[in-house]
Amino acid sequence: SDAGQRFYVQCATLADAAQRARAELVAERQQPSGELRLSAPVGFARHAAPALGAWLARFPQLRLGLLLDDATIDLIQARVDVALRFGHLPDSTWVARKLASTPNWLCAAPRWVAAQPQPLQHPEQLSSAHWLALHRSGDALRTLQWRHRDTQALYSLQLLPHLHSNHQMAVQELCEAGLGVALLSAIDVADRVRDGHLVRLLPDWEMGLLDIWAVTPQRDAQPAKVRQAIAELQAYFAQLNGTLR
Repeated sequence: SDAGQRFYVQCATLADAAQRARAELVAERQQPSGELRLSAPVGFARHAAPALGAWLARFPQLRLGLLLDDATIDLIQARVDVALRFGHLPDSTWVARKLASTPNWLCAAPRWVAAQPQPLQHPEQLSSAHWLALHRSGDALRTLQWRHRDTQALYSLQLLPHLHSNHQMAVQELCEAGLGVALLSAIDVADRVRDGHLVRLLPDWEMGLLDIWAVTPQRDAQPAKVRQAIAELQAYFAQLNGTLR
């Protein structure tokens, strides 16, 4: 009948649309496409091109939305696919994958080092130094801990920063200006140390590692753009860490 024929055509159309949707979903999971929204601290700006540039060039159908903020943003509200987080992660429902661990370096400008009355040999000499620190909220008082590389001797120092900022790049720039000492991520300042803009202080005294995480919303199956972006970031940070040794 005519009604039956129309019903058949409608069902066939729906089935064809469903098949195309499934094919598009499979393709999306195999080939990165659409927009990747990546959240990261402001300091990641200098790493974005070397970390992801070649990958983005291979897939012109892929777009990048880079959200730079030193504050922790809500992944769902900002529609973030991947968030880079540094340091300790609070418990949450997000999926977290460790990308790398990088050393913390205590740094100062050459002019600051030259102004010291005697060469630095022990952390206790820094008790009266002007400290620069990243500070977002809560009590600014903090405790730093050192472990000597050879003797394994421990030392801790409680301090109140002389200058603090909620912007990590501001802390680094204040440090390079000679206004004090700062604890900085090695991957962010290794080139500045090599170029002579910063000096690494007390290299025999280690100050622990900074963990770098890729955080994503809970998903059963992540699209290719997310999986591949995480893999590219992991490879990039591994390469950077290799240059620190």
